[in-house]
Amino acid sequence: MKALQFDRFGSPDVIVLREVPKPEPGPGQIRIAVRACGLTPGDWAVVDGLLADQLPPLPRGLGVEVAGTVDALGEGVIGVEIGDRVFGPAAFGGPTAGAAEYALMAVWAHIPVGVSAEQAAALPMAAETAWHALDDLGVQPGELLLVHGAGSTVGEAAVRLALHRGVRVIATAGPTRAAVLEGIGARVTSYGDGMAERVAALAGARVDRALDTAPTGGRIDRADQASPDGGSLPSLIELTGEPDRVLTVSDFAAAAELGTRITQIEMRYDRMSEFAQLADEGILVVSVARTYTLDQIQEAAKLSQARRPGGKLVLVL
Repeated sequence: MKALQFDRFGSPDVIVLREVPKPEPGPGQIRIAVRACGLTPGDWAVVDGLLADQLPPLPRGLGVEVAGTVDALGEGVIGVEIGDRVFGPAAFGGPTAGAAEYALMAVWAHIPVGVSAEQAAALPMAAETAWHALDDLGVQPGELLLVHGAGSTVGEAAVRLALHRGVRVIATAGPTRAAVLEGIGARVTSYGDGMAERVAALAGARVDRALDTAPTGGRIDRADQASPDGGSLPSLIELTGEPDRVLTVSDFAAAAELGTRITQIEMRYDRMSEFAQLADEGILVVSVARTYTLDQIQEAAKLSQARRPGGKLVLVL
């Protein structure tokens, strides 16, 4: 089968497309014929050496979020059959992962008929992060939530999930996603100078809680471009009145200094069937910006690392 691998750590330039043996499912695992693999900024961090001491020796694969058709069942697997469409996290402990023609999975959920493989592969990490961030922040129905960085995939998922929970939402976003966010019920303002004042005017009072989902946790100086200076959390604290009412999914260093909350990094993947149902109902959508084939991985990495993809980037097979 064809699979993306890397033999050494570094930039995405070290990733190569190879012919390798199909992986065999172990007990409790399934193998799928991959139809789509979502890409995340974490993929490039792993290629650069993140978790290097926690994973098996090189070569390794990349790509965690996958969707496809069940091809083989490991010992003890129940509740799924050959030919079923499923999505979820690919097993990441071998020489290949999700960016391959076949992948192993130990956790999965069925894809509803009305949801495409590309849409399903875009769901897991954004939906998981957004859902647990809202839980960790303690957002309650009827409260007013500020989602900063709502043009990101996690940010838009958080807006959609919060609205579904009965939370009122103000979102900061660039022009690319502003109309969509307004269309689903959020009040939207732009990033940049005067953002706090604009949010306060929209709120008419204090914001109850604030969720920072900007890609770098930093201040957004102009539409869809993140600054690495970490300037947003103080404004979010000012808008809510307390550091404990602010949570970030990315700016952990500033959070430690300022006393704001952070969401748990570990992905739990315990609500994927619920996410699938919400996607089928059109409530939860992670926008797919562009699709690529395996041999276009360098082009995909370049756009992803620019931090302005405009949505999810997905490999299709």
